[in-house]
Amino acid sequence: MGSLIEISSTMLYTAFVLYLIATFFFGATIRQKNKRTKKGISGKIGITLTIVGFLAQIVYFITRWMASGHAPVSNMFEFVTFFGMSLVLAFIVLYFIYKLDILGLFALPVAMILIAYASVFPSEIAPLVPSLQSHWLYIHVTTVGLGQAILAVSFVAALIYLIRQIDQTVRSKRTILLEIILFGLFIFVGFSVISTAFNISGYSAEFEYSFNGETVTTDYHLPPIAGPNEGSLLTGDRMEPLFDAPSWMQGVDAARKFNTLIWSVLTGLGLYGLTRLILRKRVGAAIQPFLKKAKPDMLDEISYRAVAIGFPVFTLGGLIFAAIWAQIAWDRFWGWDPKEVWALVTWFFYAAFLHLRLSRGWHGEKSAWLAVIGFAIILFNLIAVNLLLAGLHSYA
Repeated sequence: MGSLIEISSTMLYTAFVLYLIATFFFGATIRQKNKRTKKGISGKIGITLTIVGFLAQIVYFITRWMASGHAPVSNMFEFVTFFGMSLVLAFIVLYFIYKLDILGLFALPVAMILIAYASVFPSEIAPLVPSLQSHWLYIHVTTVGLGQAILAVSFVAALIYLIRQIDQTVRSKRTILLEIILFGLFIFVGFSVISTAFNISGYSAEFEYSFNGETVTTDYHLPPIAGPNEGSLLTGDRMEPLFDAPSWMQGVDAARKFNTLIWSVLTGLGLYGLTRLILRKRVGAAIQPFLKKAKPDMLDEISYRAVAIGFPVFTLGGLIFAAIWAQIAWDRFWGWDPKEVWALVTWFFYAAFLHLRLSRGWHGEKSAWLAVIGFAIILFNLIAVNLLLAGLHSYA
């Protein structure tokens, strides 16, 4: 078992490195001017490395499954890693349909951010809780992950469209909104950077607090800006929290998770500020000149096609299969659990997207903004609902 886990970890790291190298080759395609041969070679090397990286991640998935005895989608580390792998698969399929190199320059970094985000969660293999010991775990969760990954490609194409099309020479609501979206990606990177840094340093601070009438303890692996509500610090050599988390945060370890969110935003803000200082302009304005060769109509089509494919897949996994599993596990097909509610919100939003696209003619920029908002809802469901809100899915 130990050797399988080691192979699994090595393959995941290998996939990450290959995606990183492939990103540089896809980046080389936008810097070539009237050199179609070199551009073609860079794109071919990029997609080849991407496929090899995806195969390495498949090996990670299989070996971890063999080591644990169940599909590796039962916790945050496993699900987010699977999410990133599915995004790469969706990108590969769409790449061979549209032959658009610039898509890899944006899709692969998003996949790498997801893998880095997953890596800060506990990766130890643990037995499944009773409610997860069902084949519907594999069916429901993997289908949801695949559907969301396809929808993520829609976001990637839409983001490229917006950066290319929005006039960056003037400050407007559109440029500000676009910059906020890009800042959100910096928060993801900030989460990975700050968590990894303090994990390497071995930082730990223990708190004691009351939860549901019982006294419990929790370990902070980031300095406590926000401590547990009415909690006490047990580790005397660590800094006291600057303030207590709001009393309405009643989920398991909600204060610790809230503290992590604060650190992620602060670190992302620092990285974003440093980037702006180096570029001396908005991030979107700095990227735009490299996207002039991208065809807006093709980006719009890719964004729409990804939703047209991803929406029914998500419908199967997030609603139908989820209801079947909920009936088996909890003797009811629907409850007002936060995860279920936001899955329904996601479904309604993308249903509205397709309605507006097909019936009202919302193409181009309007459609792109909808795709971006839809992915923001997916991320809210993945991060805030899983980490901050208490519910039946809190085991994840």
